[in-house]
Amino acid sequence: MNIKTSDDPVALFKSWLSEATKDEINDPNAMALATCGKDGKPSVRMILLKQFDENGFKFHTNKESQKGEELSQTPYAALCFHWKSLRKQVRAEGRIEMVTEKEADDYFSNRPYERQIGAWASQQSRPLESRAHLEKKIKELQAQYPKGTTVPRPSYWVGYRLIPQTIEFWWDNPDRLHDRLKYTKNNDENWDIQRLYP
Repeated sequence: MNIKTSDDPVALFKSWLSEATKDEINDPNAMALATCGKDGKPSVRMILLKQFDENGFKFHTNKESQKGEELSQTPYAALCFHWKSLRKQVRAEGRIEMVTEKEADDYFSNRPYERQIGAWASQQSRPLESRAHLEKKIKELQAQYPKGTTVPRPSYWVGYRLIPQTIEFWWDNPDRLHDRLKYTKNNDENWDIQRLYP
């Protein structure tokens, strides 16, 4: 199996994501996000891609979480999609920027009600004294913002965009001689393409 060379990694990624959306059983937009704080120690977790276009990979989270703190200290990150059923993987590395307030508002307003309340209730990544404490907080917020009313976006709930410097496409081959295609943004803002050894 060989990856068809394309001059445009954006179009190639969109076609792979579209295929995954049809054939991957769970969360085709799930990606591992690797960040690094000022101490130089990396950390990684699974999150969901919310949008992808020529500007990059967009996701939303609590900026006071561990990943948010690390992104503020080191505004570079790496991500990885692995679609096991398709035997395909995509990796990207690049600079991180925050999305606009309007983009964050628009995304938050379209979240399901329960997730809007959850964003207010959860002090993400910080110690939780008990599950009961969290459930009590959720009930208080549901009383404050009844279902059907507007739930405002918390100021700490923001969006980020990874602007890729490199994007690598990987396609599994049974003989372990996998096909790998790497795109690197050059100084002219065009993509250089290299096929890599497995």
